[in-house]
Amino acid sequence: MDFCLTEEQEEIRGTVREFAESEILPHVMEWDEASRFPAEIIPKLAEMGLLGVIFPQEYGGAGLGYVEYAITLEELARVDGSIGLIVSSHTSLCANHIYRFGGEEQRRRYVVPLARGEKLGCWSLTEPEAGSDAGGTRTRAERRDGGWVLNGAKTFTTSGGHADVCVAMAVTDGSKGPQGISALIVEKGTAGFWPGKSENKLGMRASDTSEVVFVNCLVPPENLIAPEGNGLIQSLQILDGGRISMGALAVGMAQGAYETAVRYATQRKQFGKAISEFQATQIKLADMATQIEAARLMVHRAAWLADRKLRVTKEASMAKLFASEVAVRVAGEAVQILGGYGFIKDYPAEKYYRDVKLCTIGEGTSEIQRLVIARQLLMKKSAARPEGRAARAGRYALAGAAAGGPSRE
Repeated sequence: MDFCLTEEQEEIRGTVREFAESEILPHVMEWDEASRFPAEIIPKLAEMGLLGVIFPQEYGGAGLGYVEYAITLEELARVDGSIGLIVSSHTSLCANHIYRFGGEEQRRRYVVPLARGEKLGCWSLTEPEAGSDAGGTRTRAERRDGGWVLNGAKTFTTSGGHADVCVAMAVTDGSKGPQGISALIVEKGTAGFWPGKSENKLGMRASDTSEVVFVNCLVPPENLIAPEGNGLIQSLQILDGGRISMGALAVGMAQGAYETAVRYATQRKQFGKAISEFQATQIKLADMATQIEAARLMVHRAAWLADRKLRVTKEASMAKLFASEVAVRVAGEAVQILGGYGFIKDYPAEKYYRDVKLCTIGEGTSEIQRLVIARQLLMKKSAARPEGRAARAGRYALAGAAAGGPSRE
Protein backbone atom coordinates (compact mmCIF):
# COMPACT_ATOMS: atom_id res chain seq x y z
CA MET A 1 0.00 0.00 0.00
CA ASP A 2 1.36 3.39 -1.00
CA PHE A 3 0.20 6.36 1.04
CA CYS A 4 2.48 8.88 -0.67
CA LEU A 5 1.23 11.40 -3.21
CA THR A 6 2.96 11.30 -6.57
CA GLU A 7 5.29 14.08 -7.62
CA GLU A 8 2.56 15.41 -9.93
CA GLN A 9 0.00 15.41 -7.12
CA GLU A 10 2.38 17.27 -4.80
CA GLU A 11 2.93 19.80 -7.57
CA ILE A 12 -0.82 20.24 -7.96
CA ARG A 13 -1.17 20.84 -4.22
CA GLY A 14 1.57 23.45 -4.26
CA THR A 15 0.20 25.20 -7.35
CA VAL A 16 -3.36 25.41 -6.02
CA ARG A 17 -2.12 26.54 -2.59
CA GLU A 18 -0.12 29.34 -4.17
CA PHE A 19 -3.12 30.37 -6.27
CA ALA A 20 -5.48 30.35 -3.28
CA GLU A 21 -3.14 32.38 -1.11
CA SER A 22 -2.43 34.98 -3.78
CA GLU A 23 -5.80 35.31 -5.53
CA ILE A 24 -8.36 34.38 -2.87
CA LEU A 25 -6.92 35.08 0.59
CA PRO A 26 -6.73 38.89 0.24
CA HIS A 27 -10.49 39.04 -0.47
CA VAL A 28 -11.91 36.39 1.85
CA MET A 29 -13.36 38.66 4.54
CA GLU A 30 -14.51 41.26 2.01
CA TRP A 31 -16.57 38.65 0.16
CA ASP A 32 -17.81 37.08 3.38
CA GLU A 33 -18.89 40.34 5.02
CA ALA A 34 -20.76 41.48 1.91
CA SER A 35 -22.13 37.98 1.23
CA ARG A 36 -21.00 38.64 -2.35
CA PHE A 37 -20.56 36.03 -5.05
CA PRO A 38 -16.98 36.54 -6.35
CA ALA A 39 -17.70 36.44 -10.08
CA GLU A 40 -14.24 37.80 -10.81
CA ILE A 41 -12.55 34.66 -9.51
CA ILE A 42 -14.38 32.30 -11.91
CA PRO A 43 -12.24 33.13 -15.00
CA LYS A 44 -9.11 32.68 -12.89
CA LEU A 45 -10.30 29.29 -11.67
CA ALA A 46 -11.01 28.40 -15.29
CA GLU A 47 -7.57 29.52 -16.44
CA MET A 48 -6.04 27.25 -13.79
CA GLY A 49 -8.13 24.34 -15.07
CA LEU A 50 -9.84 23.97 -11.70
CA LEU A 51 -13.40 23.78 -13.04
CA GLY A 52 -12.89 20.55 -14.98
CA VAL A 53 -10.32 18.56 -13.03
CA ILE A 54 -12.04 15.16 -13.31
CA PHE A 55 -13.09 15.33 -16.97
CA PRO A 56 -11.09 14.00 -19.93
CA GLN A 57 -9.18 16.48 -22.04
CA GLU A 58 -11.41 15.69 -25.02
CA TYR A 59 -14.29 17.23 -23.07
CA GLY A 60 -12.35 20.30 -22.01
CA GLY A 61 -11.12 18.94 -18.69
CA ALA A 62 -7.72 18.44 -17.11
CA GLY A 63 -7.85 14.66 -17.49
CA LEU A 64 -7.06 14.03 -13.82
CA GLY A 65 -8.79 11.92 -11.17
CA TYR A 66 -10.68 12.21 -7.91
CA VAL A 67 -7.52 12.15 -5.80
CA GLU A 68 -6.22 15.24 -7.60
CA TYR A 69 -9.69 16.75 -7.37
CA ALA A 70 -9.81 16.15 -3.60
CA ILE A 71 -6.39 17.77 -3.21
CA THR A 72 -7.59 20.77 -5.22
CA LEU A 73 -10.70 21.21 -3.07
CA GLU A 74 -8.69 20.85 0.14
CA GLU A 75 -6.35 23.65 -0.87
CA LEU A 76 -9.15 25.99 -1.96
CA ALA A 77 -11.15 25.32 1.21
CA ARG A 78 -8.07 25.75 3.40
CA VAL A 79 -8.26 29.42 2.39
CA ASP A 80 -11.99 29.85 1.72
CA GLY A 81 -14.62 27.13 1.88
CA SER A 82 -16.98 29.20 -0.26
CA ILE A 83 -14.72 28.98 -3.30
CA GLY A 84 -14.28 25.25 -2.81
CA LEU A 85 -18.04 24.88 -2.60
CA ILE A 86 -18.58 26.77 -5.86
CA VAL A 87 -16.05 24.51 -7.61
CA SER A 88 -17.41 21.28 -6.13
CA SER A 89 -21.07 21.98 -6.96
CA HIS A 90 -20.17 23.02 -10.50
CA THR A 91 -17.91 20.02 -11.09
CA SER A 92 -19.04 16.94 -9.20
CA LEU A 93 -22.77 17.66 -9.32
CA CYS A 94 -23.80 19.63 -12.42
CA ALA A 95 -21.11 18.87 -14.99
CA ASN A 96 -20.52 15.34 -13.73
CA HIS A 97 -24.22 14.47 -13.99
CA ILE A 98 -24.20 15.41 -17.67
CA TYR A 99 -20.84 13.72 -18.28
CA ARG A 100 -21.78 10.42 -16.63
CA PHE A 101 -25.36 10.05 -17.84
CA GLY A 102 -25.78 12.42 -20.77
CA GLY A 103 -25.52 11.50 -24.43
CA GLU A 104 -22.56 12.44 -26.59
CA GLU A 105 -24.30 15.53 -27.97
CA GLN A 106 -25.11 16.69 -24.44
CA ARG A 107 -21.51 16.15 -23.41
CA ARG A 108 -20.21 18.17 -26.32
CA ARG A 109 -22.74 20.95 -25.87
CA TYR A 110 -22.55 21.32 -22.09
CA VAL A 111 -19.66 19.45 -20.46
CA VAL A 112 -17.03 21.04 -22.70
CA PRO A 113 -17.85 24.68 -21.82
CA LEU A 114 -18.48 23.75 -18.18
CA ALA A 115 -15.14 21.95 -17.86
CA ARG A 116 -13.35 24.85 -19.54
CA GLY A 117 -15.01 27.30 -17.18
CA GLU A 118 -16.71 29.16 -20.00
CA LYS A 119 -20.02 28.43 -18.26
CA LEU A 120 -20.92 27.90 -14.62
CA GLY A 121 -23.21 25.06 -13.54
CA CYS A 122 -25.67 24.34 -10.76
CA TRP A 123 -27.57 21.23 -9.68
CA SER A 124 -31.12 21.38 -8.30
CA LEU A 125 -32.73 18.56 -6.37
CA THR A 126 -33.95 19.89 -3.01
CA GLU A 127 -37.40 21.43 -2.64
CA PRO A 128 -39.39 22.70 0.35
CA GLU A 129 -40.96 19.23 0.67
CA ALA A 130 -38.05 17.20 -0.72
CA GLY A 131 -34.72 17.42 1.06
CA SER A 132 -33.50 14.23 2.67
CA ASP A 133 -36.62 12.67 1.13
CA ALA A 134 -35.53 13.34 -2.45
CA GLY A 135 -38.25 11.01 -3.67
CA GLY A 136 -40.77 13.65 -2.58
CA THR A 137 -39.93 15.89 -5.55
CA ARG A 138 -42.92 18.01 -6.63
CA THR A 139 -41.49 19.98 -9.57
CA ARG A 140 -43.23 18.60 -12.66
CA ALA A 141 -42.27 18.32 -16.30
CA GLU A 142 -45.10 17.64 -18.74
CA ARG A 143 -44.44 16.48 -22.27
CA ARG A 144 -46.08 18.95 -24.68
CA ASP A 145 -45.39 21.65 -27.29
CA GLY A 146 -42.43 19.73 -28.67
CA GLY A 147 -40.61 19.48 -25.36
CA TRP A 148 -40.99 19.43 -21.59
CA VAL A 149 -42.86 22.17 -19.73
CA LEU A 150 -41.38 22.63 -16.27
CA ASN A 151 -43.29 24.06 -13.29
CA GLY A 152 -42.04 24.21 -9.73
CA ALA A 153 -39.30 25.61 -7.53
CA LYS A 154 -36.05 24.36 -6.04
CA THR A 155 -34.34 25.50 -2.85
CA PHE A 156 -30.73 25.57 -1.61
CA THR A 157 -29.18 25.53 -5.08
CA THR A 158 -25.49 26.41 -4.94
CA SER A 159 -24.67 29.14 -7.53
CA GLY A 160 -28.34 29.13 -8.55
CA GLY A 161 -28.37 32.88 -9.07
CA HIS A 162 -25.26 32.89 -11.26
CA ALA A 163 -25.19 29.60 -13.17
CA ASP A 164 -25.46 29.32 -16.94
CA VAL A 165 -26.52 25.65 -16.89
CA CYS A 166 -28.84 23.94 -14.41
CA VAL A 167 -29.45 20.22 -14.03
CA ALA A 168 -32.86 19.92 -12.37
CA MET A 169 -34.87 16.92 -11.19
CA ALA A 170 -38.57 16.88 -12.04
CA VAL A 171 -41.45 14.42 -12.03
CA THR A 172 -42.15 13.31 -15.60
CA ASP A 173 -44.53 10.49 -14.66
CA GLY A 174 -46.44 10.96 -11.40
CA SER A 175 -47.82 7.44 -11.47
CA LYS A 176 -44.39 5.86 -10.92
CA GLY A 177 -43.36 7.58 -7.69
CA PRO A 178 -39.58 7.98 -7.34
CA GLN A 179 -39.16 6.02 -10.60
CA GLY A 180 -41.00 8.84 -12.38
CA ILE A 181 -38.34 11.48 -11.64
CA SER A 182 -36.11 12.60 -14.51
CA ALA A 183 -33.15 14.95 -14.93
CA LEU A 184 -33.35 17.86 -17.37
CA ILE A 185 -30.81 20.43 -18.49
CA VAL A 186 -32.06 24.03 -18.38
CA GLU A 187 -30.04 26.93 -19.80
CA LYS A 188 -29.88 30.43 -18.39
CA GLY A 189 -32.14 32.75 -20.37
CA THR A 190 -34.78 30.11 -21.05
CA ALA A 191 -38.21 31.71 -20.77
CA GLY A 192 -39.88 30.85 -17.48
CA PHE A 193 -36.61 30.03 -15.68
CA TRP A 194 -35.07 32.43 -13.18
CA PRO A 195 -33.31 32.51 -9.79
CA GLY A 196 -35.43 33.25 -6.76
CA LYS A 197 -34.45 34.35 -3.27
CA SER A 198 -30.76 34.25 -2.39
CA GLU A 199 -30.31 32.94 1.15
CA ASN A 200 -28.63 34.96 3.92
CA LYS A 201 -26.46 32.27 5.48
CA LEU A 202 -24.51 31.56 8.64
CA GLY A 203 -21.39 30.58 6.69
CA MET A 204 -20.06 29.96 3.18
CA ARG A 205 -21.41 33.43 2.50
CA ALA A 206 -19.47 34.09 -0.72
CA SER A 207 -21.09 31.03 -2.26
CA ASP A 208 -24.54 31.89 -3.59
CA THR A 209 -27.33 29.63 -2.34
CA SER A 210 -30.68 30.43 -3.87
CA GLU A 211 -34.01 29.23 -5.12
CA VAL A 212 -34.53 28.49 -8.80
CA VAL A 213 -38.02 28.86 -10.22
CA PHE A 214 -39.72 27.26 -13.23
CA VAL A 215 -42.99 28.70 -14.54
CA ASN A 216 -44.20 27.17 -17.81
CA CYS A 217 -40.54 26.75 -18.73
CA LEU A 218 -40.22 24.97 -22.08
CA VAL A 219 -37.19 22.68 -22.23
CA PRO A 220 -36.25 21.06 -25.57
CA PRO A 221 -36.82 17.28 -25.70
CA GLU A 222 -33.11 16.66 -26.31
CA ASN A 223 -32.33 18.21 -22.90
CA LEU A 224 -33.75 15.24 -21.01
CA ILE A 225 -30.90 13.17 -19.57
CA ALA A 226 -32.08 9.72 -20.63
CA PRO A 227 -33.56 7.39 -19.79
CA GLU A 228 -36.73 9.04 -18.59
CA GLY A 229 -37.49 8.13 -14.97
CA ASN A 230 -33.85 7.55 -13.98
CA GLY A 231 -33.26 10.98 -12.48
CA LEU A 232 -33.33 9.91 -8.84
CA ILE A 233 -31.14 6.87 -9.44
CA GLN A 234 -28.67 9.06 -11.32
CA SER A 235 -28.72 11.63 -8.52
CA LEU A 236 -27.90 9.09 -5.83
CA GLN A 237 -24.90 7.91 -7.86
CA ILE A 238 -23.77 11.48 -8.48
CA LEU A 239 -23.93 12.10 -4.73
CA ASP A 240 -21.19 9.51 -4.18
CA GLY A 241 -18.77 11.88 -5.89
CA GLY A 242 -20.42 14.86 -4.24
CA ARG A 243 -19.76 13.35 -0.82
CA ILE A 244 -16.10 12.88 -1.64
CA SER A 245 -16.07 16.57 -2.56
CA MET A 246 -17.75 17.58 0.69
CA GLY A 247 -15.30 15.45 2.65
CA ALA A 248 -12.39 17.16 0.90
CA LEU A 249 -13.86 20.59 1.66
CA ALA A 250 -14.18 19.61 5.33
CA VAL A 251 -10.56 18.44 5.46
CA GLY A 252 -9.38 21.67 3.85
CA MET A 253 -11.27 23.92 6.25
CA ALA A 254 -10.16 21.82 9.23
CA GLN A 255 -6.56 22.21 8.05
CA GLY A 256 -6.99 25.97 7.77
CA ALA A 257 -8.50 26.20 11.25
CA TYR A 258 -5.74 24.04 12.70
CA GLU A 259 -2.99 26.17 11.12
CA THR A 260 -4.67 29.30 12.47
CA ALA A 261 -4.63 27.79 15.96
CA VAL A 262 -0.96 26.76 15.70
CA ARG A 263 0.11 30.24 14.55
CA TYR A 264 -1.75 31.91 17.37
CA ALA A 265 -0.61 29.43 20.01
CA THR A 266 3.06 29.93 19.19
CA GLN A 267 2.73 33.74 19.26
CA ARG A 268 0.31 34.36 22.13
CA LYS A 269 2.02 34.63 25.50
CA GLN A 270 0.49 34.18 28.93
CA PHE A 271 2.29 33.83 32.26
CA GLY A 272 5.56 34.62 30.50
CA LYS A 273 5.50 31.94 27.79
CA ALA A 274 3.71 31.00 24.57
CA ILE A 275 0.46 29.15 25.20
CA SER A 276 1.75 26.40 22.89
CA GLU A 277 4.05 25.44 25.76
CA PHE A 278 1.12 24.60 27.99
CA GLN A 279 0.16 20.94 27.98
CA ALA A 280 -3.57 21.69 27.65
CA THR A 281 -2.94 23.49 24.34
CA GLN A 282 -0.56 20.79 23.12
CA ILE A 283 -3.18 18.10 23.73
CA LYS A 284 -5.75 20.06 21.74
CA LEU A 285 -3.35 20.52 18.83
CA ALA A 286 -2.32 16.87 18.87
CA ASP A 287 -5.93 15.71 18.77
CA MET A 288 -6.78 18.17 16.00
CA ALA A 289 -3.85 17.09 13.81
CA THR A 290 -4.56 13.39 14.36
CA GLN A 291 -8.24 13.72 13.48
CA ILE A 292 -7.47 15.75 10.35
CA GLU A 293 -4.97 13.16 9.15
CA ALA A 294 -7.47 10.34 9.67
CA ALA A 295 -10.17 12.27 7.80
CA ARG A 296 -7.80 13.02 4.93
CA LEU A 297 -6.88 9.35 4.57
CA MET A 298 -10.57 8.37 4.44
CA VAL A 299 -11.34 10.99 1.79
CA HIS A 300 -8.30 10.05 -0.31
CA ARG A 301 -9.18 6.36 -0.09
CA ALA A 302 -12.71 7.03 -1.32
CA ALA A 303 -11.25 9.17 -4.13
CA TRP A 304 -8.75 6.40 -4.99
CA LEU A 305 -11.58 3.88 -5.27
CA ALA A 306 -13.60 6.28 -7.44
CA ASP A 307 -10.63 6.63 -9.78
CA ARG A 308 -10.73 2.85 -10.25
CA LYS A 309 -14.44 2.96 -11.15
CA LEU A 310 -15.33 0.95 -8.05
CA ARG A 311 -18.52 1.51 -6.12
CA VAL A 312 -17.86 3.99 -3.32
CA THR A 313 -21.30 4.56 -1.76
CA LYS A 314 -20.26 3.31 1.67
CA GLU A 315 -16.73 4.72 1.58
CA ALA A 316 -17.83 8.14 0.33
CA SER A 317 -20.52 8.38 3.01
CA MET A 318 -18.07 7.29 5.71
CA ALA A 319 -15.47 9.80 4.55
CA LYS A 320 -17.98 12.63 4.34
CA LEU A 321 -19.52 11.80 7.72
CA PHE A 322 -16.20 11.52 9.54
CA ALA A 323 -14.46 14.45 7.85
CA SER A 324 -17.37 16.84 8.33
CA GLU A 325 -17.76 16.06 12.01
CA VAL A 326 -14.00 16.26 12.53
CA ALA A 327 -13.99 19.67 10.85
CA VAL A 328 -16.67 20.96 13.21
CA ARG A 329 -14.69 19.75 16.24
CA VAL A 330 -11.39 21.13 14.96
CA ALA A 331 -12.88 24.52 14.14
CA GLY A 332 -14.44 24.67 17.60
CA GLU A 333 -11.11 23.89 19.23
CA ALA A 334 -9.41 26.55 17.10
CA VAL A 335 -11.85 29.15 18.43
CA GLN A 336 -11.18 27.88 21.97
CA ILE A 337 -7.42 28.16 21.58
CA LEU A 338 -7.73 31.73 20.34
CA GLY A 339 -10.04 32.55 23.24
CA GLY A 340 -11.64 35.98 22.88
CA TYR A 341 -9.80 36.54 19.61
CA GLY A 342 -11.44 33.42 18.22
CA PHE A 343 -14.78 35.16 18.58
CA ILE A 344 -13.98 38.24 16.52
CA LYS A 345 -13.62 38.75 12.80
CA ASP A 346 -10.06 40.08 12.95
CA TYR A 347 -8.97 36.45 13.05
CA PRO A 348 -10.06 33.68 10.64
CA ALA A 349 -11.01 31.12 13.30
CA GLU A 350 -14.61 32.35 13.59
CA LYS A 351 -15.12 32.07 9.84
CA TYR A 352 -13.93 28.47 9.74
CA TYR A 353 -16.25 27.80 12.67
CA ARG A 354 -19.23 29.19 10.74
CA ASP A 355 -18.32 27.63 7.39
CA VAL A 356 -17.62 24.03 8.41
CA LYS A 357 -21.09 23.36 9.76
CA LEU A 358 -22.48 23.10 6.23
CA CYS A 359 -20.34 20.02 5.67
CA THR A 360 -22.51 18.06 8.13
CA ILE A 361 -25.62 19.10 6.16
CA GLY A 362 -24.86 19.41 2.45
CA GLU A 363 -24.87 16.32 0.20
CA GLY A 364 -26.88 14.54 2.89
CA THR A 365 -26.92 15.25 6.62
CA SER A 366 -24.83 13.25 9.07
CA GLU A 367 -28.00 11.40 9.98
CA ILE A 368 -28.60 10.42 6.34
CA GLN A 369 -24.95 9.33 6.00
CA ARG A 370 -25.38 6.95 8.91
CA LEU A 371 -28.47 5.47 7.26
CA VAL A 372 -26.66 5.07 3.94
CA ILE A 373 -23.72 3.37 5.67
CA ALA A 374 -26.01 1.09 7.67
CA ARG A 375 -27.90 0.11 4.53
CA GLN A 376 -24.65 -0.83 2.80
CA LEU A 377 -23.46 -2.84 5.79
CA LEU A 378 -26.74 -4.70 6.24
CA MET A 379 -27.17 -5.40 2.54
CA LYS A 380 -23.70 -6.92 2.43
CA LYS A 381 -24.40 -9.07 5.47
CA SER A 382 -27.81 -10.22 4.27
CA ALA A 383 -26.39 -11.24 0.88
CA ALA A 384 -24.49 -14.03 2.63
CA ARG A 385 -27.62 -15.82 3.84
CA PRO A 386 -31.21 -16.48 2.68
CA GLU A 387 -33.46 -13.55 3.31
CA GLY A 388 -36.80 -13.99 5.06
CA ARG A 389 -39.89 -11.84 4.68
CA ALA A 390 -39.16 -9.77 7.81
CA ALA A 391 -35.56 -9.12 6.71
CA ARG A 392 -36.71 -8.04 3.26
CA ALA A 393 -39.25 -5.66 4.75
CA GLY A 394 -36.61 -4.14 7.03
CA ARG A 395 -34.14 -3.73 4.17
CA TYR A 396 -36.65 -1.98 1.94
CA ALA A 397 -37.69 0.33 4.78
CA LEU A 398 -34.05 1.21 5.45
CA ALA A 399 -33.38 1.73 1.74
CA GLY A 400 -36.30 4.12 1.49
CA ALA A 401 -35.12 6.16 4.45
CA ALA A 402 -31.53 6.28 3.25
CA ALA A 403 -32.27 7.18 -0.36
CA GLY A 404 -32.76 10.77 0.59
CA GLY A 405 -29.66 12.37 -0.89
CA PRO A 406 -28.76 15.95 -0.11
CA SER A 407 -30.21 18.57 2.16
CA ARG A 408 -28.45 21.38 0.29
CA GLU A 409 -28.79 21.08 -3.48
